[in-house]
Amino acid sequence: MSKAIRIHEYGGPEVLLWEDVPTPDPGPNDAIVRNAAVGLNYVDVYFRTGLYKAPTLPCVLGQEGAGTVIAVGNRVTDVQPGDRVAYGTGPLGAYCTERLIPADRLVKLPADIDFVTAGTMMLQGMTAYYLIHRTRPLKAGETIVLHAAAGGTGLILCQWAKYLGAQVIGVVSTEAKAEVARAHGADHVLLGTKNLAAEVKRLTAGAMVPVVYDGVGRDTFMQSIDCLAPLGMMVSYGSASGPVGPVDLGLLAAKGSLFLTRPTLATYVARRAELEQASAALFDVVRCGGVKIEVKQKYPLREAAAAHRALEARQTIGSTALLPAG
Repeated sequence: MSKAIRIHEYGGPEVLLWEDVPTPDPGPNDAIVRNAAVGLNYVDVYFRTGLYKAPTLPCVLGQEGAGTVIAVGNRVTDVQPGDRVAYGTGPLGAYCTERLIPADRLVKLPADIDFVTAGTMMLQGMTAYYLIHRTRPLKAGETIVLHAAAGGTGLILCQWAKYLGAQVIGVVSTEAKAEVARAHGADHVLLGTKNLAAEVKRLTAGAMVPVVYDGVGRDTFMQSIDCLAPLGMMVSYGSASGPVGPVDLGLLAAKGSLFLTRPTLATYVARRAELEQASAALFDVVRCGGVKIEVKQKYPLREAAAAHRALEARQTIGSTALLPAG
């Protein structure tokens, strides 16, 4: 038997239950990974609450982790038992000691990146990659607005944007988070969204910004729109405050022929070659020091409910690791 955090119904953190589950057997194209670290992400909250529907209930949550391959199916060629691997996409099921996963969703982990770092950076790091390299590629000298700049994805985005030569206006909720964002590359940090557009106008001498990266959702959407220059792009990549409601497309015309997109990591790494490209870029920028992964919180996996409470209360900074052996 293995151990896992499962939900039998949608709800608050109390529905996260630490249970015995059968140790899986691999299908022909699958691998079994013994998790050393699992990442906590806001998408886990979406699945727990039912904002995103799980394929079936009961369900093991989690999409990100790192560990060691312990078994593979007879058609698997990408990995073999004993390989150190990481993953950040694919089916749910990371909140466990040993998990089944399609082998083509695994990438081999460089020897100089530890499991805890890898287990908490794959989803957030590859999200940062596609946002600033593919959804709206950044150019040196551009200024961006970045919400939740001290969160897991936000800190990676801050650093990677600076590495590319961009100027970052970070938005955070507390002064403590502001200090963290500044330490990780934010050129300017704003507390909250009150008068956000006016502050961005002041900081850009009236030019506004070509792109806003917004993982907060409902509470910040309109303020983000108002920060954009004509022909700017609103990248709404998350819904931490709730989903954005219906949008009148005429608003985009009135505000300056704006672009609006709601991207997801799964689409950008759907093909194996895209997954390898994204993970390789992440490994490279981490290994060269351009991005440092800040694992600020660690919880035993069995205490996932406490981790969810902290995440939803915006008490976390940087990344959070859930440790199966903790």
